[in-house]
Amino acid sequence: MRIVPEFISEAEEKQLHEEIEPYMSRLRYEFDHWDDAIHGFRETERKKWYPQNRELLERVRLLAFNGAIMPYVHVLDLAADGVIKPHVDSIRYCGNTISGISLLSDSVMRLVRTDAKKHQQNGTSTEDDTAYRQQPVTALENNFYADLLLPRRSLYIMSHTARYNFTHEILSKEHSKFLGKPVTKDRRISIICRNDP
Repeated sequence: MRIVPEFISEAEEKQLHEEIEPYMSRLRYEFDHWDDAIHGFRETERKKWYPQNRELLERVRLLAFNGAIMPYVHVLDLAADGVIKPHVDSIRYCGNTISGISLLSDSVMRLVRTDAKKHQQNGTSTEDDTAYRQQPVTALENNFYADLLLPRRSLYIMSHTARYNFTHEILSKEHSKFLGKPVTKDRRISIICRNDP
């Protein structure tokens, strides 16, 4: 797991936001995602980007991925009171790396160790993996976990062990703390890239 603070500048954040906001603002926030992993969100996938934003995504590809990324980039708009529940993205729909640029707000991502045999890096799983996101039961007591600050304009890169053997979630506004201090979580947009399975 790697976090790159200030991966983009304020001006680059503004140009990304200006490109996606006209479309995102027409969507309603949803609270009943089909796999129950996200509440208070709007989302889309985007293949074509303005040239200057395509350059930003190329920087993500060069830094986070060893090779190509999937052609469609996931844009996830999380309301101030929205949450992403603990989950492991399915090995059927994305490869060994997930990387995202955080726009508009700081947030706290929690990783919690899960059963390593259920989500393996070699493309096999001990359970049926038909869901886009697996939501294994995890507990903080007697478990390995980490709370990570995702600053506004940062890039996170989650690969291999962090991607397969830990759930990840974005904590709610009420629970967003880092090193014992509250983190003000407002509306947050993630520009998420993945590689092929």
